[in-house]
Amino acid sequence: MNSEDTRAVSQKVVQVLLISPFDEDHQHLRDILKHSNWQQHGARSQSESFDFLRENVTPVVICESELPDGNWQDVLAQLGQMRHPPLLVVTSRMADDRLWSEALNLGAYNVLAKPLNMKEVFHVVGLAWLSWKRRWERPQFLARTA
Repeated sequence: MNSEDTRAVSQKVVQVLLISPFDEDHQHLRDILKHSNWQQHGARSQSESFDFLRENVTPVVICESELPDGNWQDVLAQLGQMRHPPLLVVTSRMADDRLWSEALNLGAYNVLAKPLNMKEVFHVVGLAWLSWKRRWERPQFLARTA
């Protein structure tokens, strides 16, 4: 793990990317996160999100299930090709059992129903960040103990 990776894992401000074509989603999440140590970044499409992710280590991506240029499965496939892939949380007004099952079975971290609930967002995003952080601290820990 290089120094940039170590800084990303130990950062005090956690980067969260919301991918949604809906302005109200961006505003609602901004309102939820405004008094936290999470910094929200926004993208309106899959292609816009990858422009951001290529330049920024981001532990958690929250993605609307349907996007103008794809869907959450397309995003998940692209995230899997990254050096330090973020964990994906899918959002949808139609967060039914089928979406939950499909998302979790294909490798998304979790699903959040819309409208977003503050407690659920903090719980899910917080656990996703901890899981991502532990994943990238582990190799560093193993290298120190070897």
